[in-house]
Amino acid sequence: METFLIIFCLLALIGLSNILNRIMPAIPVPLFQVALGALFAAFPTGIYLDLEPELFFILFIAPLLYNDGMRTPREELWKLRGSILALAVGLVFATVLLGGYGIHAMAPAIPLSAAFALAAILSPTDAVAVGALSGRIKLPKGILRLLEGEALMNDASGLVAFKFAVAATLTGVFSLPKAALSFIVIAVGGLLCGVVLSVLRMILVKSVLRRLGIEDVTMRMLIQILTPFALYLVAEEIGVSGILAVVGGGLFHAFARDRMEPAMTKFRVVSSSTWTVLLFILNGLVFLIMGLQIPGVTMAVLNDPKLDNFQAIGYVAVITIGLYGLRFVWVHLFNTFVLKIKPGQSSWETSLLTSLSGVRGAVTLAGALSIPLVLQDGTPFPQRDLMIFLSAWVILATLLIASTALPLFVRRERSHGEEDMRLTERTGQIRLLEMTIQALKEEINAENRKAVLSVIADYQGKLLQFQSQPEAAGRCVWQDSYKRVQLLALETERQEMERLLNAGEIEPEVARAFEKVQAHTEVLILGGRFQWVVKTLQLALRKLWRRLLGASPKEWGERTAHALKKLKVKTSKAAIMKLKPLINEEEPCVVLSVITFYHKAMDRIECSLTSSEQQEEFEDRKRDMEFKAIQMQRDGLQKLYAEGDVSLTTLNNLRYFVNTMEAAITEEEELE
Repeated sequence: METFLIIFCLLALIGLSNILNRIMPAIPVPLFQVALGALFAAFPTGIYLDLEPELFFILFIAPLLYNDGMRTPREELWKLRGSILALAVGLVFATVLLGGYGIHAMAPAIPLSAAFALAAILSPTDAVAVGALSGRIKLPKGILRLLEGEALMNDASGLVAFKFAVAATLTGVFSLPKAALSFIVIAVGGLLCGVVLSVLRMILVKSVLRRLGIEDVTMRMLIQILTPFALYLVAEEIGVSGILAVVGGGLFHAFARDRMEPAMTKFRVVSSSTWTVLLFILNGLVFLIMGLQIPGVTMAVLNDPKLDNFQAIGYVAVITIGLYGLRFVWVHLFNTFVLKIKPGQSSWETSLLTSLSGVRGAVTLAGALSIPLVLQDGTPFPQRDLMIFLSAWVILATLLIASTALPLFVRRERSHGEEDMRLTERTGQIRLLEMTIQALKEEINAENRKAVLSVIADYQGKLLQFQSQPEAAGRCVWQDSYKRVQLLALETERQEMERLLNAGEIEPEVARAFEKVQAHTEVLILGGRFQWVVKTLQLALRKLWRRLLGASPKEWGERTAHALKKLKVKTSKAAIMKLKPLINEEEPCVVLSVITFYHKAMDRIECSLTSSEQQEEFEDRKRDMEFKAIQMQRDGLQKLYAEGDVSLTTLNNLRYFVNTMEAAITEEEELE
């Protein structure tokens, strides 16, 4: 039961981290996940996760790297082979050598061989962390491919160096020729093992399944999911690198797939969808588990009377700065003297971006936790807790630095010539509408065809409206303009309601109901983000409650509801008449959007007053599809931000644009 609770809580935290990222997109998901993991570990739940490093490697690292091998462009990796080897092998061993001596000089309590082990495990960058950050920070394509290739290859060199440094600490014996030969055998053997096993899987397994008549999509997908685990286990069993085996297997799988399988087969669609879900879960679990380990290793060091707390924190700062400094010097010298890149601003910026992207992650944590508890003579491994503490906090420090510094430098680089590629608020609105129309077309089936086409027609009308208006000078302040125009319309509605009330054309009960609906509409359109979230949750819960009951309990009687709808039609007409003269005075696109808001609400209300049962069913189906279209817009908006096409300011303004469209749909539910 405890295992189930751990899994349930971790999956729930993954979901929560993505919700928090939607609310605060400037903070990347990995940092939310690390923080939530640390909070979960610190909270007295009574649940404890005992992490086995070897299990961590096979359960998380193997499938993640296999997928990276499948989707990383092989031609681009081959073009960058010199740079990748310089980072994945040359920089790793330079880090081990210089870092080992530096750590031992800084902290003499850590023996030299153990310092080499710590430097070795800190040397590999992490493919998972790089991928998670590159999804949010739009790095230049060449740098991104270099980082992906480096992260795929440097795990083997770092872990081999770590293995020999730990062995030297345990036995006191080290042989450089033996270590060099072992590295070549383990690295090359791992790649060959992955390729050979993948070939055998393709030839033997597929032929056997075909003869048995069970080569269906489900069986093939199951074999593909099991492949990285099998590759890792077999490679480690024969003494070569399991990590490079899964990378080699993934690269070969992509090579064979591109030449033997059409692009849009049913299996490739299922495979893509399945891996999307698996990667979403595995990536989240990796960073959550990192967070789970931080409180424990931190307290172990801080509570150790032999260690000075401020000194330990200083070690983290010095090591992090040293890793970045060495990486920058190595990359810049390689670019200048090997690649012959002429010194200049772009050369320095390229070196800096490559250096800042050197994030440490899961491999470093798993390696640090695999440090033995005792030496061969039974004495405790020297400074094991301190080494794990330094590893964990260097991981966190590199994540924080990359998350905060990279966006600044990427934005600065854009300012030298790529800024025009970022979408303005108006072009972002157009792109969002186009993406939603395309997504709606993919939802059409025999049952919902009429409703979906009606929603598409509404979106196409709004799209034409935006495309017909020229871009305003400077930034389009949609949110401010819309609020000002909508506030005028709402005030006009209130004045019309008061006129009708004073004339005795409506009852006080209807006027009170109208005021309540107007207050809710103001929250959705004019309120702050917190008020909007609370109101949206309230409406969603009420809608769910109605569906669970199978009925529609109303806040007021049928007679009042009918009179309220008729009143809303009258006040909407008054608001439209007030706004029409402003089309040539205010920003036309904003005024027309508010008028469209009212026309759409009037059409729905008038239809509900006169519609047949069949028409009501169509309207309900259309409303459900409209809410689905709103979610499509929010997904598209998140994608635009994740790919770096819109800035954070534009993102927030576009969110308000989507909220105004949702308010038009929600208002009818308020009238019921």
